[in-house]
Parts: sequence; C-alpha cells; structure tokens
Amino acid sequence: MSVAFTREEDLEATAADLVDRPVSTHPNWVTKQGLEQIEAELAAARAAYNAAQTSGTVESDRTAMARATRDLRYWIARRATAQLVEVEADGRVRFGGNFTIEREDGRTQTWAIVGEDEADPAKGSISHVSPLARALMGKRVDDEAEVAGQTVVVTAIDT
Repeated sequence: MSVAFTREEDLEATAADLVDRPVSTHPNWVTKQGLEQIEAELAAARAAYNAAQTSGTVESDRTAMARATRDLRYWIARRATAQLVEVEADGRVRFGGNFTIEREDGRTQTWAIVGEDEADPAKGSISHVSPLARALMGKRVDDEAEVAGQTVVVTAIDT
C-alpha cells in the first residue's frame, strides 16, 4: 500500500510500536571512559524525555516521547548494571588494555577491549564479549588463538 493512502497519525510511533533496545545478558563491564559515556547518554535521554514532555505538537509528542522513554529505560538499566573494571597491567590481554595481533595474511591490527556500549571497531575498540576478545583474553605476547577459522598471534600488549 502506498504511503499516500495512510493517515499521518498511523505513521507516528507510539510507545507500543517501539521495541525496547535489547539489554545484554553479559556482565556490563565498563572502563572509566565507558562509564562517562553511559552517564552522558543517560543525561541526553533525560533531556530528550523532558523536551518531549514540553513539546508543542501532539503528533510529534507521541513519537518523541516513545523514543525518549525507550532510550531512558535502556540507559537507566545500563547505568544500574555498570561494573567499573580497572586495568590490570600483568602482561596479558585484558579488559581495558590494548593489544596488537598479526593475522595469517600478514595484516596487523591493534585493538582495545572495552564494554559493549563503548565498543567501536572502526575506531579500534571491541567488546569484551566479541569472539576476538574472548579468544585472546589472558593471552601473552607470541600466544596464538583461533578466530573465525584463522590463527592470530599476539605481537604486543599495552595496558
């Protein structure tokens, strides 16, 4: 059916239409920066919720309120379960630390293991529950691990 044959209010999202953001069942480990990020997101969600409550139009209120409520629930849950983990410098791949690997094809990559909400592979950080992090946690320089059918070697560790 074409959008031309729908009522505008049918296109608006309501709280019932928006699915909650999934909250991971894994421990919510965070670095100091990750905790700051969660707190900033929570403040932004509160601000969006307050703005939606005071907005002028009824139709946009429903959509804005639904989104703000969903985001607020998510960030409240993430803040409540956040577990700040301090970096241990013991020469092993650890949460909060950086490490470099060499892949079978000769490529080298440097990663930081961080919490789920702060992970950004494009910027060199991966979640502690990612397959790569799980395979390498506790490894030392020159240790090997199997990841996605390939062998990787830890070449450097920097915490």
